[in-house]
Formats: sequence, C-alpha cells, structure tokens
Amino acid sequence: MTAPASSSARFLIVGPQGSGKGTQGVLVAEAFEVPSISTGDVFRENISGATELGGRVQAIVEAGDLVPDELTCELVRDRLEQPDAARGFLLDGFPRNRVQVDDLEDFLASRGEALDAVIELVVPREESIARLRQRAIDQGRTDDTEEVIANRLAIYERETAPILDVYRGRGLVLRIDGVGSLADVTARIFEALATRGLVPAHPVHGAA
Repeated sequence: MTAPASSSARFLIVGPQGSGKGTQGVLVAEAFEVPSISTGDVFRENISGATELGGRVQAIVEAGDLVPDELTCELVRDRLEQPDAARGFLLDGFPRNRVQVDDLEDFLASRGEALDAVIELVVPREESIARLRQRAIDQGRTDDTEEVIANRLAIYERETAPILDVYRGRGLVLRIDGVGSLADVTARIFEALATRGLVPAHPVHGAA
C-alpha cells in the first residue's frame, strides 16, 4: 500500500561545496512539487527584475561588499511569500548563520508553519576537494586552486556547524551519506524522508 503524499514540504538542504546539494535539492523539490530556492537565485532574480530589493543588492555587490543578513532575510521572506511556496519549499544556501536561522523561524511561526526536515549531505573533505578540483578543470577555472577550495570548505565548516547543531537539537536533521552515484544518494534522501512520513507526490525514478 502506497503511503499518502505529504501535505507540506518545508525543507533545508545543507552540505559543503561539491556535495551535490544543488542537484539533489532540485530533485527533492520537483518530487514534492515545491520550489527549490537558493539565495543566489533570489539575488539574481531581483536584480534582473529591477525590484527595489534587487537595486539594494546590486549596489552592495557592485561595491564589493557582502549582502548583510538583514537584507538577505528580507529577500528570502519576500520569495517565500510568493504563491508557489504556499505549501512548501526547499531552501539551499539559507540560513547560513544563527541570525538567519532565527529570522526564518520567526517568519514561519508568524504563518503557523515550521520546517519538516533539514537534509544534511555528508561528504568527506577530501572527496569535496577532489570533486571541486575536477569541476574547476572541466570548466577551465584556473583560479579554483586546492588552497582556495580548502578555504571555502573551512568557511562552510565554521559557519554551518552551529546551524546544524541548532536543528539537530530539534530532531530535524537527516544525515545522508553523500558519497556514491547520483541515484544512490537520491534514494538515501527519499528513504530518510519516508521515515519521517514525508512522502512526495511524484518520487523520482529509482528513489525509494
């Protein structure tokens, strides 16, 4: 007997660069029929759409500065208020720190909503470096040296670990082995979600 599809799907997907979270996130979002939302995409959409928020982001980026938490949170809230996110979403790259965690929690609470799961893709540092070096070679990016890649991973480890600890304490984190074929990792994600009663309307081919 097939389990009924979940009525809501509000996910985060977290993992180091090279973990495949962008690809896996899209697959999960499509299966649950919710939008996959990354902060980079939100920034670009607002800039290209010449929105008021986009103008503020563009001025900051052109000045070579980082987009502050307050504006990042405002952009994400604006995106989550759009009709296609009414019954769920998958966030990739947000929240990045405790300030953003608290802002997202307050936003969802104000709507009587909550996260359903945090998908953590676990990939050894050596594997991430190897994947990113290969990606850099494939794309001809000579500036992506092993030192640069290792620094990015160190930033991820330093900034993301506290966030995962918060969600782990709330029993939301699903740790997924991110090593293996695309299909294998996808299957592990859907199996883990199913243990929480989170069943998509349309599972991807090959996923449990």
